[in-house]
Amino acid sequence: MKYKVKFTEAALKELKKLDKHTASLILGWIRKNLEDCENPRVHGKALTANNSGKWRYRVGDYRILAEIQDEEIIILILTVGHRRDIYKS
Repeated sequence: MKYKVKFTEAALKELKKLDKHTASLILGWIRKNLEDCENPRVHGKALTANNSGKWRYRVGDYRILAEIQDEEIIILILTVGHRRDIYKS
């Protein structure tokens, strides 16, 4: 059972705002660790409180917030951003 990665419109927009080096670093990490993986929970951390049900992945100073949908075998990337800004929403 391999998971597929999908992006929300907001996540794609945030990726385009980042400089090319950072964006390629994040996309490379997603390709290596999340695409076609058997268990996406190994690389992330479950969030609590307001973000309950979401998962956080750490790539340097940047964070990827995602929702893991086991029924559809999808990892939905919700948002991408710097660690100082990502949780302010």
